[in-house]
Amino acid sequence: MSYKDPVADRLDGLFASIDAKDTEEFLGYLTKDAVFRFGSAAAVGGHDAIRAGVDGFFTTIKGSSHALNNVLSHGNTLVCEGEVSYCRHDDSEITLPFTNVFELDGPLISHYKIYIDIAPLYA
Repeated sequence: MSYKDPVADRLDGLFASIDAKDTEEFLGYLTKDAVFRFGSAAAVGGHDAIRAGVDGFFTTIKGSSHALNNVLSHGNTLVCEGEVSYCRHDDSEITLPFTNVFELDGPLISHYKIYIDIAPLYA
């Protein structure tokens, strides 16, 4: 993937950290007081709360792979849409569409909102 926006260019690394289940690297893309919301779950703030939520989610999947289809940027807001393929612990897979909205503080994400219907993953 290659985008003209230098922050958008960082999306490859961000999603690679998620797919590697590397929470600490993932947190490196976020401000210390970032707010994170995954689907319909309650938003959490700060690295400690985000770490707990992300690590908890990672225990429910064997792995994931993200593919971006579109990236839009305006001011300090970046939006991306794509598909994520999840591998369950029983080795079955499911692919779901998602849209992420990032509010940026310089090169870091201050608000990270994931719009996804995650229910089919657990069906």
